[in-house]
Amino acid sequence: MAHLSYVNVFARDIVLLSGFYQRVFGFPEIEAIRSPIFRGLDTGKSSLGFNALDAYELLKLSEHSDTRGIKFLLNIDVDSRADVNRMVPIALGAGATLVKAPYVTYYNWYQAVLLDPESNVFRINFMM
Repeated sequence: MAHLSYVNVFARDIVLLSGFYQRVFGFPEIEAIRSPIFRGLDTGKSSLGFNALDAYELLKLSEHSDTRGIKFLLNIDVDSRADVNRMVPIALGAGATLVKAPYVTYYNWYQAVLLDPESNVFRINFMM
């Protein structure tokens, strides 16, 4: 069966953005794969990668490099409602913007919606 190994984010500043996710969620860096244009974080079940914009050319994606608009949504699960509430101020203190304060969804998750320092959308979720 296939499985998700990485979600990679194109970032203007890979050090700043990977550092944000390290500070907020405690994801350790996978130093063995660090390069001038890449940082990887171990999320426990898969990995989160940050590619410098130079990677567009490396991957032959230059003609698709329009970075305007929301292109994806990261979902980060935590262990409790209290963890969602605790982590939102940590994220805000690290440079996030709150889009939607913690709430119970119609599918019975407790979540907050935020933007990271480069305006990528992420949610902090607890599946009740």
